[in-house]
Amino acid sequence: MDIRILPSNIANMIAAGEVVQRPASVVKELMENAVDAGADQVTVVIQDAGRTLIQVIDNGCGMSPDQAVLCFERHATSKLRDAEDLQNILTFGFRGEALASIAAVSEVTLKTRREEDEVGCQVDFADSRHIATREAAAARGANFSVRNLFYNVPARRKFLKSDNVEFKHIVSEFTRVALTRPDIGFTLTHNGKDVYVLRPAKSLKFRIQDVLGAGVVKDVVDIEADTSVIGVRGFVGRPDAAKKGLGNQYFFVNGRYFRSPYLHKAVMKAYENLIPEGVTPAYFIYLDIDPQSVDVNIHPTKTEIKFEDDSVIFQILYACIKEALGRNSFGASIDFDREGVPDIPVFGKSFYDTHDVSEPQPGIDPTYNPFDNDGFQSVDSPFSNSFVPGAPSSFGADWAADAAGFDSGTHVPSSGGYGGLDTSRFIERRDDYGKLFEDRLTPSKSVLTLNGKYIVTSAASGLMVVNISRAMERIMYDRFLSALSRNGHVTQTALFPVTVQVGVENMCLFEEHFQLLLSLGFDIAPFGTDTIVVNGVPEGYSAEAGKVQTMIYDLLPVLAEDHNALPEMMTANMASRLAGLGSLNCDPVTNPVEAQRLIEQLLACGNAEFTSTGRRIITIIPVDEIDKKF
Repeated sequence: MDIRILPSNIANMIAAGEVVQRPASVVKELMENAVDAGADQVTVVIQDAGRTLIQVIDNGCGMSPDQAVLCFERHATSKLRDAEDLQNILTFGFRGEALASIAAVSEVTLKTRREEDEVGCQVDFADSRHIATREAAAARGANFSVRNLFYNVPARRKFLKSDNVEFKHIVSEFTRVALTRPDIGFTLTHNGKDVYVLRPAKSLKFRIQDVLGAGVVKDVVDIEADTSVIGVRGFVGRPDAAKKGLGNQYFFVNGRYFRSPYLHKAVMKAYENLIPEGVTPAYFIYLDIDPQSVDVNIHPTKTEIKFEDDSVIFQILYACIKEALGRNSFGASIDFDREGVPDIPVFGKSFYDTHDVSEPQPGIDPTYNPFDNDGFQSVDSPFSNSFVPGAPSSFGADWAADAAGFDSGTHVPSSGGYGGLDTSRFIERRDDYGKLFEDRLTPSKSVLTLNGKYIVTSAASGLMVVNISRAMERIMYDRFLSALSRNGHVTQTALFPVTVQVGVENMCLFEEHFQLLLSLGFDIAPFGTDTIVVNGVPEGYSAEAGKVQTMIYDLLPVLAEDHNALPEMMTANMASRLAGLGSLNCDPVTNPVEAQRLIEQLLACGNAEFTSTGRRIITIIPVDEIDKKF
């Protein structure tokens, strides 16, 4: 076995794989360094989702020429002096790996100047090698330009996702840093377009509003607790604002973002019995703890941490959120203010002894069909109707006199009808309308809708029961499968366009899948940097504003899925997911005609018995089973 020491540049490239996984990793490391340098303004400039350029400019303390070269050496840091300092880490960076890893897989130019220096310096690195150092005009602070990421590791560059996906990750990292420091101004620019321009905020809540929108802030409540173990502050979402999928869930400890499935369970436990299964509330939870009680050095990207006693933190967090939810009322309040409200008299029992009060009894004809008898009641009907042709007017002599005046002034023959007004020509037209729509509006067989969930109709061997929601899902699955495989889907234009705030990250998803959504029948256009406008939805979807917004939020997890599977599998999976959303988003079936149409569409599907996920749609109750009930 021949053992050798790897050259430093190759060793750095291997080590860089742990720290620099994609362009977003570079943005994270450079932004955190800028915050640690004491900057109050940080600008991030991106080109081609970071493939071409990642530039981070800050007005922090800056570096001398010697420090500017030294900072690219592995394990060069200004944060640690001895081993004890590892127990008191309150800064973002401390290991000195970020700049060395970035310089190993890209071309880096650093311009920097300290406040006390008259002239700054420029340092160039590439492939872990120091290329040059020279004097240069520079503003106070640091200006890092990272070009051609992974230019010397083509295999890594090949595995980068599309620009929209990579930029979505950049926005995520930018957001996490911006939410930790509301006192700092942040700017993000992509391909010459300003995505975020965040000025220093008065409070954390204002920063959340600036980053994620007012719609998020209005649906959260404050949480706060101070214990001997940990301090908890931040915001949690209202139960009625919880949405499907993960979105706007943030944990921070001592100003550092981290992920914790364990503490996420504490949050979800606090919402137990308050939200339906499958939805997740938004939360922004900031934990303040003794640095010696937490280890942030267990993962190269420092997004996973370890608490000294996480079970205690679990209980504190659960109790804090539970108390906040209980303290805030989420139901409709009762207004006890009676000022200016008219008094409604309350009658005693003796009132009904001296006053004859009877409940009016309306006449109902269950056999009445508006398309029979020209829309008028049959003269043989036992139910009274004051508007029988030829009968005296029930509105009295005044109405009859008006009708007579209308008759004499308009040369209409007064051969009967309402108060002398001839209605024969109107009756004839109604007869034509009945013949025109009779075939369309009359079901071919008796059908019945049950609680808006089922359709019941007769079948050759008994009683057929159809699950309405699953039938809609099957119909839409076939439609979407056809649209994805061959041709486009029909778009149903909304009467009023619906705007939905989806956030900057999710805007990338809609841009990436624009053509796909268009072929499926979605007419969606950008409306600013974080909002879309829905002009149309696929045929069968509801265009009601509330349902459109729900549909968009449900659509986001579908678009965020990895679509690198075989085309046939991807197409079937996408059609199945969209069909499931559509069945929940459809307008309800409310009458026999709609029910009959739904059955006809279902029976025209390739498989009318089961949904694409294998759930039964139709069941037949045999006659002998019905006989056993009697």
